[in-house]
Amino acid sequence: MDPRCSSVGFGSAEAVAEAILYEGYLLYPYRRSSGKNRVRWQFGVLVPPAWAAAHGLVDSGVAGSAESPWQRTECLVEAPDDAVVRIRLRFLHLQRKTVEERTADGDHRPVDRIDAGDRTELSFDEAVPQEFDVEAPVSDLASGRRLDLRVPGGEDVEPLVDGRGEPVGRVVRRRWPLTASVSISAEECRTPFRLRRLTVRVENIDRTTPANSRRAEALRRCLLAAHTLVAVDQGRFLSLLDPPEWAADAARECRNVHTFPVLAGEPGTSDILLSSPVILYDHPQIAPESPGDLHDATEIDEILSLRTLTLSDTEKREVRATDPRAAAILDRVEGMPPEVLERLHGAIRALAPVRPPGEATEQTPWWEPGAEPAAAPEVETVLVAGALLSRGSRVRLRPRRRGTDAHDMFLAGRTARVEQVLLDVDGTRFLAVTVDDDPGAELHQWYGRLRHFRPEEVEPLPEGIDVPPGAAGALPGEVEAR
Repeated sequence: MDPRCSSVGFGSAEAVAEAILYEGYLLYPYRRSSGKNRVRWQFGVLVPPAWAAAHGLVDSGVAGSAESPWQRTECLVEAPDDAVVRIRLRFLHLQRKTVEERTADGDHRPVDRIDAGDRTELSFDEAVPQEFDVEAPVSDLASGRRLDLRVPGGEDVEPLVDGRGEPVGRVVRRRWPLTASVSISAEECRTPFRLRRLTVRVENIDRTTPANSRRAEALRRCLLAAHTLVAVDQGRFLSLLDPPEWAADAARECRNVHTFPVLAGEPGTSDILLSSPVILYDHPQIAPESPGDLHDATEIDEILSLRTLTLSDTEKREVRATDPRAAAILDRVEGMPPEVLERLHGAIRALAPVRPPGEATEQTPWWEPGAEPAAAPEVETVLVAGALLSRGSRVRLRPRRRGTDAHDMFLAGRTARVEQVLLDVDGTRFLAVTVDDDPGAELHQWYGRLRHFRPEEVEPLPEGIDVPPGAAGALPGEVEAR
């Protein structure tokens, strides 16, 4: 079982994997000066283990933006002993771009910016895509296999000249070595039909990063946007979202940490799996109307394209100086023919009966173009701190300090009304609420745009307690620490 770069493809799953790889790489307005582009690399970041331990980043979340030294994928596969499993690990390797000015004595010194004729260059972090393939027969995985991977560092230098061809400086792009491991195993499941649980663990095994390093320094030796594609040549993977009844217990026993595996490739196929730090549904696809990546797969191409066209000439110059991928987006949007832009306005792929707002649909994937969002199954009650909460219950919001939506922190201590008690795909209950004194509460109720909290993030309010609109903090008789 040897690592190797391979030209063997994974079909249409590669397009989705590419979107995962560059999700959040650089966000509109694609300029270095934008606040949202100053804190980057949010998904699938595998950090050095000592640095993770020192910063309290070792946990077991399902997926999302949590940083961790490892991630684990567990999935179900039906395959004979001589079937071959192929795993492709993909990630970004940070590349630090430093602009250096030429000094009078012919040497160079780092600067923040250089203007060379009609070209401007800014110091900024880029990234280089890396991928490795690992193959092994299913029969060899019973005892498990581990493979260590090493990605060398490197340095590239690009000279800069002014309008007369005179050297004014250079751009230096530097990469630091990475070390990682891939562990693969397969075990038999206790099911009526033969089934194996395939486990893939990817780990950052760097031992050179000091535990007290700043995040910017630790990122040099991190795997960024790490995810895996898995294929089997004689067999099939079972959906963990919708497994057959005979495999339902085995699916529930799969423990995925910092990744979320789904069936990939064309609908109706089951020989390819994509396990990513971004939660997806089975067989995700890129809309055929999309002319190219905007590094924000959850946004609307039309909106981002139109907003990009509104950038001033000064802003566009900064975009081109920030990153080659940002410059490519700007070139593509500026050269987009009207008929291509028109196609981004919307497409109807299927027709369905009109339903009253808020009525649940039959599990129609929310990402399917032209489809109405599917509602999560609603349950009647959930027990929180000895109180049975249901529609109409009053609660005080206590969002977690870590691992939650940053915007929720602004609602800490606010009171709210429970609108729904819902059940997610993992069987976990959560509460959909409207916040008291929200001027848009009735509108949110009408079209179902509610705020969601886990049961442990709310505090039941006793019946009969009248909380003034907008009040936050302790109940009468309580003392709240400040």
